[in-house]
Amino acid sequence: MAAVVDLFSRRVVGWSMNTAMTAQLVTDALVRAIWRRGKPDALVHHSDRGSQYTSEQFQRLMAGHGVVC
Repeated sequence: MAAVVDLFSRRVVGWSMNTAMTAQLVTDALVRAIWRRGKPDALVHHSDRGSQYTSEQFQRLMAGHGVVC
């Protein structure tokens, strides 16, 4: 499971579940968070810097939405 938590409200705003920890899993969680909250004006994403979060796919998604890692 991958979850995106809004640290201000402390609510889970995006999540995804799968049997494998892949780049697609974390990408889906971030897409759901953006879908629920709208495109952010300024957003900082903090992770454990695992390979899923440093993948080209995830980094491209963040850059496309102006998310700072």
